[in-house]
Amino acid sequence: MGAGASDLARLVEAELGRPAPAEATLLAGEIQRRWGAAVAAVLFYGSCLRRGSPEGVLDFYALVDSYERAYRSRALARANAWLPPNVFYLEGAGPAGVLRCKVAVMSLEDFERAASPRALRSSVWARFCQPALRVAARDEDASRLCVRACTAAVLTAFERLLPLVPGSDGSRPFRAEEFWQLAFRETYGNEMRPETDATIGSLYEAAPERYARAARGALAELEERGLLDLERRGGETFVRLPAERRRSGARSWRRRRRLSKLVYAAGLVKSAFTFGDWLPYALWKLERHSGARIVPSPRQRQHPLLFGWPVLLRLLWRRQFR
Repeated sequence: MGAGASDLARLVEAELGRPAPAEATLLAGEIQRRWGAAVAAVLFYGSCLRRGSPEGVLDFYALVDSYERAYRSRALARANAWLPPNVFYLEGAGPAGVLRCKVAVMSLEDFERAASPRALRSSVWARFCQPALRVAARDEDASRLCVRACTAAVLTAFERLLPLVPGSDGSRPFRAEEFWQLAFRETYGNEMRPETDATIGSLYEAAPERYARAARGALAELEERGLLDLERRGGETFVRLPAERRRSGARSWRRRRRLSKLVYAAGLVKSAFTFGDWLPYALWKLERHSGARIVPSPRQRQHPLLFGWPVLLRLLWRRQFR
Protein backbone atom coordinates (compact mmCIF):
# COMPACT_ATOMS: atom_id res chain seq x y z
CA MET A 1 0.00 0.00 0.00
CA GLY A 2 1.29 3.46 -0.88
CA ALA A 3 2.85 5.91 1.55
CA GLY A 4 -0.26 8.11 1.30
CA ALA A 5 -2.59 5.42 2.65
CA SER A 6 -4.62 6.35 5.71
CA ASP A 7 -4.06 4.76 9.10
CA LEU A 8 -7.42 3.01 8.77
CA ALA A 9 -6.48 1.50 5.39
CA ARG A 10 -3.13 0.34 6.78
CA LEU A 11 -4.91 -1.30 9.72
CA VAL A 12 -7.33 -3.10 7.39
CA GLU A 13 -4.56 -4.21 5.03
CA ALA A 14 -2.55 -5.67 7.93
CA GLU A 15 -5.60 -7.51 9.26
CA LEU A 16 -6.57 -8.98 5.93
CA GLY A 17 -3.00 -10.07 5.24
CA ARG A 18 -2.49 -12.09 8.43
CA PRO A 19 -1.67 -15.80 8.01
CA ALA A 20 -4.84 -17.86 7.82
CA PRO A 21 -5.46 -20.93 10.00
CA ALA A 22 -4.89 -24.23 8.23
CA GLU A 23 -8.58 -25.10 8.45
CA ALA A 24 -9.60 -21.84 6.76
CA THR A 25 -7.02 -22.40 4.02
CA LEU A 26 -8.31 -25.92 3.43
CA LEU A 27 -11.90 -24.73 3.14
CA ALA A 28 -10.87 -21.85 0.87
CA GLY A 29 -9.42 -24.49 -1.43
CA GLU A 30 -12.80 -26.25 -1.44
CA ILE A 31 -14.47 -22.95 -2.29
CA GLN A 32 -12.09 -22.33 -5.19
CA ARG A 33 -12.72 -25.83 -6.51
CA ARG A 34 -16.48 -25.35 -6.24
CA TRP A 35 -16.66 -22.02 -8.07
CA GLY A 36 -13.51 -22.34 -10.15
CA ALA A 37 -11.86 -19.53 -12.07
CA ALA A 38 -14.69 -17.13 -11.22
CA VAL A 39 -13.35 -16.75 -7.66
CA ALA A 40 -11.27 -13.60 -7.30
CA ALA A 41 -10.93 -13.61 -3.49
CA VAL A 42 -12.03 -15.50 -0.39
CA LEU A 43 -12.60 -13.66 2.90
CA PHE A 44 -12.90 -15.35 6.30
CA TYR A 45 -14.80 -13.61 9.10
CA GLY A 46 -17.11 -14.25 12.02
CA SER A 47 -17.17 -16.08 15.32
CA CYS A 48 -14.70 -18.86 14.44
CA LEU A 49 -12.15 -16.22 13.44
CA ARG A 50 -12.78 -14.27 16.65
CA ARG A 51 -12.40 -17.37 18.81
CA GLY A 52 -9.44 -18.72 16.87
CA SER A 53 -11.18 -22.08 16.66
CA PRO A 54 -12.44 -24.26 13.78
CA GLU A 55 -15.14 -25.68 16.05
CA GLY A 56 -18.53 -24.82 14.58
CA VAL A 57 -19.27 -23.37 11.16
CA LEU A 58 -16.65 -21.13 9.56
CA ASP A 59 -17.95 -18.10 7.64
CA PHE A 60 -16.63 -17.04 4.24
CA TYR A 61 -17.40 -14.64 1.43
CA ALA A 62 -16.41 -15.84 -2.04
CA LEU A 63 -16.01 -12.80 -4.30
CA VAL A 64 -16.51 -13.66 -7.96
CA ASP A 65 -16.01 -11.84 -11.25
CA SER A 66 -19.59 -12.42 -12.33
CA TYR A 67 -22.48 -14.67 -11.45
CA GLU A 68 -22.65 -16.04 -14.99
CA ARG A 69 -19.08 -17.37 -14.64
CA ALA A 70 -19.72 -18.74 -11.15
CA TYR A 71 -22.74 -20.93 -11.97
CA ARG A 72 -23.83 -23.42 -14.53
CA SER A 73 -27.39 -22.79 -13.39
CA ARG A 74 -28.93 -19.68 -14.90
CA ALA A 75 -31.50 -19.63 -12.07
CA LEU A 76 -28.79 -19.48 -9.40
CA ALA A 77 -27.00 -16.72 -11.29
CA ARG A 78 -30.18 -14.69 -11.54
CA ALA A 79 -31.07 -15.25 -7.88
CA ASN A 80 -27.60 -14.09 -6.87
CA ALA A 81 -27.87 -10.96 -9.00
CA TRP A 82 -31.42 -10.23 -7.80
CA LEU A 83 -30.70 -10.45 -4.08
CA PRO A 84 -27.03 -11.05 -3.27
CA PRO A 85 -25.51 -13.02 -1.77
CA ASN A 86 -26.39 -16.66 -2.40
CA VAL A 87 -25.37 -18.71 0.64
CA PHE A 88 -24.15 -22.31 0.54
CA TYR A 89 -23.06 -24.93 3.05
CA LEU A 90 -19.85 -26.86 2.39
CA GLU A 91 -17.93 -29.53 4.25
CA GLY A 92 -14.29 -30.52 4.00
CA ALA A 93 -12.12 -33.19 5.56
CA GLY A 94 -9.77 -31.72 8.15
CA PRO A 95 -7.01 -33.40 10.16
CA ALA A 96 -9.29 -33.59 13.21
CA GLY A 97 -12.52 -34.45 11.44
CA VAL A 98 -15.22 -32.76 9.38
CA LEU A 99 -14.87 -29.02 8.76
CA ARG A 100 -18.05 -27.06 8.10
CA CYS A 101 -18.52 -23.67 6.51
CA LYS A 102 -21.07 -21.29 5.08
CA VAL A 103 -20.10 -19.47 1.92
CA ALA A 104 -21.76 -16.26 0.76
CA VAL A 105 -21.19 -15.73 -2.97
CA MET A 106 -21.10 -12.12 -4.15
CA SER A 107 -19.64 -10.32 -7.13
CA LEU A 108 -16.74 -7.94 -6.58
CA GLU A 109 -18.93 -5.06 -7.72
CA ASP A 110 -21.83 -5.96 -5.43
CA PHE A 111 -19.51 -6.48 -2.47
CA GLU A 112 -17.89 -3.07 -2.86
CA ARG A 113 -21.31 -1.43 -3.20
CA ALA A 114 -22.66 -3.30 -0.16
CA ALA A 115 -19.75 -2.04 1.95
CA SER A 116 -20.48 1.57 1.06
CA PRO A 117 -23.05 4.08 2.36
CA ARG A 118 -25.12 3.35 -0.78
CA ALA A 119 -26.09 -0.05 0.63
CA LEU A 120 -29.69 -0.56 1.73
CA ARG A 121 -28.80 -3.46 4.01
CA SER A 122 -26.12 -3.39 6.67
CA SER A 123 -25.19 -7.08 6.34
CA VAL A 124 -21.87 -6.61 4.50
CA TRP A 125 -20.53 -3.46 6.12
CA ALA A 126 -21.63 -4.65 9.58
CA ARG A 127 -19.58 -7.83 9.16
CA PHE A 128 -16.53 -6.31 7.53
CA CYS A 129 -16.15 -3.32 9.80
CA GLN A 130 -15.01 -6.13 12.11
CA PRO A 131 -11.67 -7.96 11.65
CA ALA A 132 -11.47 -10.32 8.67
CA LEU A 133 -8.85 -12.38 6.82
CA ARG A 134 -8.17 -12.54 3.09
CA VAL A 135 -7.51 -16.27 2.76
CA ALA A 136 -7.04 -16.18 -1.01
CA ALA A 137 -6.74 -13.55 -3.71
CA ARG A 138 -6.19 -14.14 -7.39
CA ASP A 139 -4.12 -11.01 -8.01
CA GLU A 140 -3.20 -7.56 -6.71
CA ASP A 141 -6.37 -6.00 -8.08
CA ALA A 142 -8.51 -8.39 -6.04
CA SER A 143 -6.37 -7.81 -2.96
CA ARG A 144 -6.68 -4.04 -3.27
CA LEU A 145 -10.44 -4.25 -3.74
CA CYS A 146 -10.74 -6.25 -0.49
CA VAL A 147 -8.77 -3.60 1.39
CA ARG A 148 -10.77 -0.79 -0.19
CA ALA A 149 -14.15 -2.40 0.56
CA CYS A 150 -13.31 -3.38 4.14
CA THR A 151 -11.96 0.11 4.82
CA ALA A 152 -15.18 1.52 3.40
CA ALA A 153 -17.16 -0.81 5.69
CA VAL A 154 -15.66 0.84 8.78
CA LEU A 155 -16.31 4.32 7.40
CA THR A 156 -19.89 3.37 6.50
CA ALA A 157 -20.52 2.17 10.06
CA PHE A 158 -19.47 5.58 11.35
CA GLU A 159 -21.40 7.56 8.74
CA ARG A 160 -24.56 5.59 9.38
CA LEU A 161 -24.45 5.25 13.16
CA LEU A 162 -22.66 8.28 14.61
CA PRO A 163 -25.95 10.26 14.47
CA LEU A 164 -27.41 7.74 16.96
CA VAL A 165 -24.59 8.11 19.50
CA PRO A 166 -25.42 10.29 22.53
CA GLY A 167 -23.10 13.29 22.59
CA SER A 168 -22.47 13.41 18.83
CA ASP A 169 -23.35 17.09 19.12
CA GLY A 170 -20.03 17.61 20.91
CA SER A 171 -21.59 17.67 24.38
CA ARG A 172 -19.64 14.70 25.77
CA PRO A 173 -16.45 12.79 24.96
CA PHE A 174 -16.49 10.11 22.28
CA ARG A 175 -16.08 6.56 23.61
CA ALA A 176 -15.06 3.86 21.14
CA GLU A 177 -16.57 1.11 23.28
CA GLU A 178 -19.93 2.90 23.42
CA PHE A 179 -19.95 3.45 19.65
CA TRP A 180 -19.06 -0.11 18.69
CA GLN A 181 -21.55 -1.72 21.06
CA LEU A 182 -24.29 0.55 19.70
CA ALA A 183 -23.20 -0.35 16.16
CA PHE A 184 -23.34 -4.09 16.82
CA ARG A 185 -26.71 -3.82 18.57
CA GLU A 186 -28.27 -1.75 15.78
CA THR A 187 -26.96 -3.85 12.91
CA TYR A 188 -27.88 -7.19 14.49
CA GLY A 189 -31.35 -5.77 15.10
CA ASN A 190 -31.48 -4.79 11.43
CA GLU A 191 -31.20 -8.48 10.55
CA MET A 192 -33.94 -9.63 12.93
CA ARG A 193 -31.35 -11.28 15.16
CA PRO A 194 -31.15 -9.22 18.37
CA GLU A 195 -28.33 -10.31 20.65
CA THR A 196 -27.88 -10.07 24.43
CA ASP A 197 -25.78 -7.34 25.99
CA ALA A 198 -23.24 -10.02 26.92
CA THR A 199 -22.87 -11.12 23.29
CA ILE A 200 -22.62 -7.52 22.07
CA GLY A 201 -19.99 -6.79 24.71
CA SER A 202 -17.98 -9.87 23.75
CA LEU A 203 -17.64 -8.66 20.15
CA TYR A 204 -15.91 -5.50 21.32
CA GLU A 205 -13.90 -7.21 24.05
CA ALA A 206 -12.43 -9.62 21.50
CA ALA A 207 -10.25 -6.77 20.12
CA PRO A 208 -10.69 -3.48 22.04
CA GLU A 209 -7.39 -1.96 20.90
CA ARG A 210 -8.20 -2.73 17.29
CA TYR A 211 -11.62 -1.13 17.57
CA ALA A 212 -10.15 1.95 19.24
CA ARG A 213 -7.62 2.35 16.41
CA ALA A 214 -10.31 1.80 13.76
CA ALA A 215 -12.44 4.49 15.44
CA ARG A 216 -9.55 6.98 15.48
CA GLY A 217 -8.83 6.30 11.81
CA ALA A 218 -12.46 6.57 10.74
CA LEU A 219 -13.08 9.80 12.63
CA ALA A 220 -9.92 11.35 11.17
CA GLU A 221 -10.98 10.44 7.60
CA LEU A 222 -14.51 11.74 8.08
CA GLU A 223 -13.12 14.97 9.49
CA GLU A 224 -10.90 15.35 6.43
CA ARG A 225 -13.99 14.95 4.25
CA GLY A 226 -15.75 17.72 6.15
CA LEU A 227 -18.46 15.42 7.52
CA LEU A 228 -17.75 16.16 11.18
CA ASP A 229 -15.55 18.22 13.49
CA LEU A 230 -13.21 16.83 16.11
CA GLU A 231 -12.18 18.74 19.19
CA ARG A 232 -9.57 17.49 21.64
CA ARG A 233 -9.75 18.81 25.18
CA GLY A 234 -7.99 17.46 28.25
CA GLY A 235 -6.98 14.25 26.54
CA GLU A 236 -10.55 13.57 25.39
CA THR A 237 -11.98 13.61 21.85
CA PHE A 238 -15.32 15.32 21.21
CA VAL A 239 -17.21 14.62 17.98
CA ARG A 240 -19.49 17.30 16.61
CA LEU A 241 -21.89 16.45 13.80
CA PRO A 242 -23.91 19.30 12.27
CA ALA A 243 -27.46 19.33 13.70
CA GLU A 244 -29.07 18.65 10.33
CA ARG A 245 -26.73 15.72 9.70
CA ARG A 246 -27.67 14.24 13.07
CA ARG A 247 -31.40 14.57 12.36
CA SER A 248 -31.26 13.33 8.77
CA GLY A 249 -28.91 10.50 9.69
CA ALA A 250 -31.24 9.23 12.42
CA ARG A 251 -34.28 9.47 10.09
CA SER A 252 -32.42 7.65 7.32
CA TRP A 253 -31.38 4.85 9.65
CA ARG A 254 -34.97 4.31 10.83
CA ARG A 255 -36.24 4.16 7.25
CA ARG A 256 -33.50 1.80 6.14
CA ARG A 257 -34.05 -0.39 9.16
CA ARG A 258 -37.69 -1.00 8.24
CA LEU A 259 -36.86 -1.71 4.59
CA SER A 260 -33.84 -3.87 5.32
CA LYS A 261 -35.88 -6.17 7.57
CA LEU A 262 -38.18 -6.90 4.66
CA VAL A 263 -35.23 -7.56 2.37
CA TYR A 264 -33.57 -9.74 4.99
CA ALA A 265 -36.76 -11.81 5.35
CA ALA A 266 -36.87 -12.25 1.56
CA GLY A 267 -33.26 -13.39 1.66
CA LEU A 268 -34.07 -16.06 4.26
CA VAL A 269 -36.82 -17.47 2.06
CA LYS A 270 -34.50 -17.38 -0.96
CA SER A 271 -31.87 -19.29 1.03
CA ALA A 272 -34.16 -22.31 1.24
CA PHE A 273 -33.90 -22.61 -2.54
CA THR A 274 -30.28 -21.56 -3.09
CA PHE A 275 -28.51 -22.89 0.02
CA GLY A 276 -27.83 -26.16 -1.72
CA ASP A 277 -27.69 -29.19 0.58
CA TRP A 278 -29.03 -27.24 3.56
CA LEU A 279 -30.78 -30.12 5.35
CA PRO A 280 -27.54 -31.60 6.89
CA TYR A 281 -26.56 -28.11 8.04
CA ALA A 282 -30.00 -27.44 9.52
CA LEU A 283 -30.02 -30.75 11.36
CA TRP A 284 -26.49 -30.19 12.69
CA LYS A 285 -27.42 -26.68 13.85
CA LEU A 286 -30.53 -27.87 15.67
CA GLU A 287 -28.63 -30.74 17.30
CA ARG A 288 -25.86 -28.38 18.42
CA HIS A 289 -28.30 -25.96 20.05
CA SER A 290 -30.83 -28.43 21.44
CA GLY A 291 -28.62 -31.41 22.25
CA ALA A 292 -31.12 -33.74 20.59
CA ARG A 293 -30.12 -35.74 17.54
CA ILE A 294 -32.68 -35.44 14.74
CA VAL A 295 -32.80 -38.14 12.09
CA PRO A 296 -34.48 -37.02 8.84
CA SER A 297 -36.97 -39.27 7.17
CA PRO A 298 -36.05 -40.85 3.81
CA ARG A 299 -38.37 -38.52 1.94
CA GLN A 300 -36.92 -35.45 3.73
CA ARG A 301 -33.47 -36.54 2.55
CA GLN A 302 -34.69 -37.16 -0.99
CA HIS A 303 -36.89 -34.04 -1.29
CA PRO A 304 -35.74 -31.45 1.28
CA LEU A 305 -37.57 -28.56 -0.38
CA LEU A 306 -40.87 -30.43 -0.23
CA PHE A 307 -40.60 -32.17 3.13
CA GLY A 308 -37.76 -30.43 4.99
CA TRP A 309 -39.73 -27.28 5.82
CA PRO A 310 -40.47 -28.28 9.47
CA VAL A 311 -36.71 -28.35 10.11
CA LEU A 312 -36.12 -25.03 8.35
CA LEU A 313 -39.02 -23.34 10.13
CA ARG A 314 -37.64 -24.41 13.51
CA LEU A 315 -34.36 -22.72 12.64
CA LEU A 316 -36.10 -19.58 11.40
CA TRP A 317 -38.19 -19.47 14.57
CA ARG A 318 -35.02 -19.66 16.69
CA ARG A 319 -33.25 -17.18 14.36
CA GLN A 320 -30.40 -19.63 13.90
CA PHE A 321 -30.41 -19.96 10.09
CA ARG A 322 -27.57 -17.46 9.61
